[in-house]
Amino acid sequence: MKFVIYQVLPRLFGNYVTANKHNGSMEENGCGKFNSFTDKALREIRDFGATHIYFIGVLEHATRTDYTRFGIKKDHDALVKGNAGAPFAVKDYYDVDPDLAESVPDRMAEFQALVERTHRAGLKVIIDFVPNHVAREYFSDAKPAGVDDLGAKDNPAWFFSPLNNFYYVPNEAFQPDFDIDGYCEFPAKATGNDRFTAHPTRNDWYETVKLNYGVNYVEGCQEQFYPVPDTWFKMRDILLFWAEKNVDGFRCDMAEMVPVAFWNFAISSVKERYPHIMFIAEAYNPAEYRNLICNGKFDYLYDKVGLYDTLRNVMSRSHPARNITQAWQALDGIEDNMLNFLENHDEQRIGSGFFCGSGIYAQPAMIVAATLTRAPFMLYFGQETGELGMNSEGFSGVDGRTSIFDYCSISSFQNWTNNGKFDGAKMTDEQRDLRNFYKKLNKIALEEKAIAEGQMYDLEYANFDNPKFNTHGQFAYMRKFKDEIIFVALNFHDTALQTEVRIPHEAFMYFGMPEGDRYICRDLLDDNVQDTEITLTSERPFCTTTGAWQGKILKLEKTGASG
Repeated sequence: MKFVIYQVLPRLFGNYVTANKHNGSMEENGCGKFNSFTDKALREIRDFGATHIYFIGVLEHATRTDYTRFGIKKDHDALVKGNAGAPFAVKDYYDVDPDLAESVPDRMAEFQALVERTHRAGLKVIIDFVPNHVAREYFSDAKPAGVDDLGAKDNPAWFFSPLNNFYYVPNEAFQPDFDIDGYCEFPAKATGNDRFTAHPTRNDWYETVKLNYGVNYVEGCQEQFYPVPDTWFKMRDILLFWAEKNVDGFRCDMAEMVPVAFWNFAISSVKERYPHIMFIAEAYNPAEYRNLICNGKFDYLYDKVGLYDTLRNVMSRSHPARNITQAWQALDGIEDNMLNFLENHDEQRIGSGFFCGSGIYAQPAMIVAATLTRAPFMLYFGQETGELGMNSEGFSGVDGRTSIFDYCSISSFQNWTNNGKFDGAKMTDEQRDLRNFYKKLNKIALEEKAIAEGQMYDLEYANFDNPKFNTHGQFAYMRKFKDEIIFVALNFHDTALQTEVRIPHEAFMYFGMPEGDRYICRDLLDDNVQDTEITLTSERPFCTTTGAWQGKILKLEKTGASG
């Protein structure tokens, strides 16, 4: 089943404060809460076309905000990136972020109420599972009775042992290449980005420590998986803990940095009890894709280095549109197991000065991401309002991204949230048009069976020598389910183009349909375009006009056979 994931950072989603002081505290710049996701907000997200919400930063992570009055251990400031901290420097796998609670002592109850509200709204819940690394000062004060904390029984005299949860640098104190203001760690633990040294740099994930799944990285990456390493059991139990709280899926951070054998063990264990739970891998190595799906048991993988990178290069005019063909063909049968996107918390905003400069340029590429295959796709909150991501929030400078490290707010998104009314009353005309485009696209992708369930035929190769079709800036394909056909034409140019697309005889053979049948042609993206009647044949090209940086999604419904 095709589905649409709406990714949100709750800290920013419900933040209506506009101060945005550089490097400001939570008190100065505000912070969204679990309770910001009201019934109204969730209904609007569902009406927008989302089927799932991916809540980023739910797990308690290291922060400079002091919660010691609630019995939560204070983190050392030098080991936190930004005032809010990185959501992926998890401090307690069994707790939720106190920043997101109206009442800190009731934070888990507030999260569980959010899960219930989300389900009532007809949406499924995805949260992060961060298995490769933890905050350097990891300590669980919320773990269930009888659970040993990570590292509690480690022998730090050993660099490696399958009995240990961490890797150690024996006889060396942790000393990065910057001042850590009295923080003491002896012996040093290995850093999360596979830095097995006591001296990480500012460019490393110095605030994290690497978890040990039984791989001896010093001695040729030897795998010692029998008996099963202790970390496997601890991390499996953490997944089961959250599964019991009725989440519907996990987005697994940096899944490639954890052995595939562990994923098979953990995912199989979880699905044995909760078969509906979905696992998505953040993965960047195409050589490992099939391994992660077939042996690791993942349901979906990020399609970052394939389709995302290709579409970004096409949008930036550095690569021809015809390279999209290579991107999907390279997946060779697993394209429906990928998760497509144009933005997420790691990537630069489309509207930023580092990318396109305006969100309106996303339309043809987003149509590809949503309709080329049966794969699901993901939208990052603010993408639909054309967020620029060009603020210098604090730890995160002007980099075209929305900071995940700082307390801040997103002005374009606040135009939609409108102080909790979620009615879009403050949106500009351009923002409203862009959001309406995404809303229509979501609906089309989910409801049109030719897209959600049908077959696809790429028309690019048949138009390489077509003088009325430029494969550098245009792309076209067809999708079919039973008697319904979707025709897609995309324009990555600055001017509107009258396009003539050749449909080869092989396409009719592939779809098992005769040539010369008549169809009613309806524009699914533009309700103001009048339906027309056309005849499909390889002898005459399919003609349409496509606006600058826009696309056509045309539904063809059969009216009769050729005479």
